[in-house]
Amino acid sequence: MHPILRTCLATAALSGATFVHAAGFTLSSPTIKPGGTLTEAQVFQGFGCTGKNTSPALKWSGAPAGTKSFALTVYDPDAPTGSGWWHWVVYNLPATVTELPEGAGTADGKALPAGTMRGRTDFGAPGFGGACPPKGDKPHRYIFALYALKTDKLDVPPDATAALIGFMINANKLDKASFTAKYGRK
Repeated sequence: MHPILRTCLATAALSGATFVHAAGFTLSSPTIKPGGTLTEAQVFQGFGCTGKNTSPALKWSGAPAGTKSFALTVYDPDAPTGSGWWHWVVYNLPATVTELPEGAGTADGKALPAGTMRGRTDFGAPGFGGACPPKGDKPHRYIFALYALKTDKLDVPPDATAALIGFMINANKLDKASFTAKYGRK
């Protein structure tokens, strides 16, 4: 074994880090196929886009043992910002939840399960913000990611940025399930 790998594994073991991968932890959508194209329903209403700004229905299964909550993000790594674009950030989803209905990403958050928190997106507010890449750009990738977490609640302030929430997600992650869809404007 390479000495650096041995040191990393020893450090992880001493720190009490646990790494769990659940075979079969999956995230899917009845309205979006992996690798498919987002529809007008998932396109933003504003910034020159004329979609319905509706979050898709999502379903998941196979979470690893020890899952105490979930977090969900939708991220566009192709946005011309230098840091991508956060379209949806949801955390403290109860471990008993295995799906979100279409439209759960409303600005008021009323369609989300009790206790669920919403992070501020790069549109400046919580709630689902649909796709809206610049005209003429190649189609952007939209990564829908669900994280199984080893904590009931992420300890972040109510106005936390997506980056801070993402840091806390990764610090508490047991496993991740994701799929990617695309969208481009002509």
